[in-house]
Amino acid sequence: MDIIYLLLPVALIIVIIIIAVFFWAVKSDQFEDLEGPAYRILMDDDDKTNKTKKDHSKSNDKSG
Repeated sequence: MDIIYLLLPVALIIVIIIIAVFFWAVKSDQFEDLEGPAYRILMDDDDKTNKTKKDHSKSNDKSG
């Protein structure tokens, strides 16, 4: 029964920390766009990466 005197305050402290982290996340707009990153991975960005690779290879050819 004495363990209750330890467990209740520890549990309350953990709950307060969880609530504080949740409100920080809401305040810093962590939940603003939940679907955007899921669709962003499907976007075709190959053209941008191929151009930068070609630019790097051209600069290496000129210098060497």
